[in-house]
Amino acid sequence: MRPALRLIAAILAGKAAALASRAFGRGGGTTLPGVVARRIEPVTLARLCALLPQGVTLVAGTNGKTTTTRMVAAALAAADRRVLHNRAGANLVSGLTATALAGSGIDGRPRADIGLFETDEAALPQVIAETAPRLVLLHNLFRDQLDRYGEIDTIAANWRAALATLGAGATVLLNADDPAVAMLGEGLTARVRYYGIDDLRHAAGGGEHIADAQFCRACGTRYQYLARFYAHVGHYRCPGCGRERPTPHYRLARIEPAGIGGARLLLGLPDGGMEMQLPLPGLYNAANALAAVATARELDTPAGAIRQALEGFSAAFGRIERIDAAGRPLLVALIKNPVGASETVRMLVEASSAAAGLHMLVVINDRHADGTDVSWLWDAEFERLAGVTGRVVVSGTRAADMAVRLKYAGIDPARMTVVEALPAALDTALAQLPPGAMFCALPTYTAMLELRTELVRRGWARPFWED
Repeated sequence: MRPALRLIAAILAGKAAALASRAFGRGGGTTLPGVVARRIEPVTLARLCALLPQGVTLVAGTNGKTTTTRMVAAALAAADRRVLHNRAGANLVSGLTATALAGSGIDGRPRADIGLFETDEAALPQVIAETAPRLVLLHNLFRDQLDRYGEIDTIAANWRAALATLGAGATVLLNADDPAVAMLGEGLTARVRYYGIDDLRHAAGGGEHIADAQFCRACGTRYQYLARFYAHVGHYRCPGCGRERPTPHYRLARIEPAGIGGARLLLGLPDGGMEMQLPLPGLYNAANALAAVATARELDTPAGAIRQALEGFSAAFGRIERIDAAGRPLLVALIKNPVGASETVRMLVEASSAAAGLHMLVVINDRHADGTDVSWLWDAEFERLAGVTGRVVVSGTRAADMAVRLKYAGIDPARMTVVEALPAALDTALAQLPPGAMFCALPTYTAMLELRTELVRRGWARPFWED
């Protein structure tokens, strides 16, 4: 079969698979169409992306890539750019292919100007090879799912090899505050730009014990920190060879928190400043916004469109998602690794009312997509919750493990209830919730999908592929 005919056959088969998936209630068709199409034409993604007039932008990182990518998509849309975006979060090669199929006609011609893909850490090298991106944003690199990804040195080496294939026409945008990411910019042919946080008032220094990039990759000397935001992210210098945090082109100059409602941000850009009210709380969401602004500006998006998009931004499903649970406000915040969990806990504690207490539903699974090794629970700083929690309901396949972890974190076991079945756990948590109290759910990835399925069944949320 000729290549053109194979591509058309792959597109038709993929689109039929998407329709069937939705018709039979097997999901939103976010992955299966890509699997089907690639069986017929393995280079489907490459051929569809090559037709995008403004090329492809990729976003990768351990934490924050879904939120950051959505922020970039919102900014591009505000500037009247038609965006091909894997919004549902299917970030493996099959998911990206499914997204490209959904955004193309039967002849393969795209209905978008630009491709914007959130990309799985392990899949990034293959995605770079297939999409020939115009811009690659690398957000951060932390230990996550060791059984699947391996240590961060392995991921960083694979990223480095992939970035080395990019030509001078591409741009690589890197987090200056993460030494594991910043050092990837050395010696590349592609244009390299950096972003970073300059407001040292928020350098709380938490999570030093879970720092994954403590030693200089050039000479092996331990980094010295002028300021540490969390884990290994901060302002650093190698006393051995003199390598240090690169001076960022895009700076988060000032962050003024406003509780659970968000924060006021002042950013320094190469061509001036920008001030905005971000409706998401937490230092890590401020960093997400900085990365999104830098990406959007590198894609020639007007500053006004970026500000408009971010000030009206709504979080992705399960990522600081606010849900009306039959008149009771529920905040859903995904946790999946030590750094992400620690920063989420810090944000919740800082935003909670000491009088009402913080009431939680914690759901921990150990399925393949979560990572089967849950030892990371002992590295996350759940100790911050001691003294500020009200009632805690623990659920999931590793509910008992989580209950033990919270006990050792200083939470009174009398305040905890273990309910393994998620629907019953949700009912229990809601029944124990006092009026006006803050209620949040902290699920791992598959637990978050299960929780949202239950919320959809009750009519409190929409399916994630409709979000």
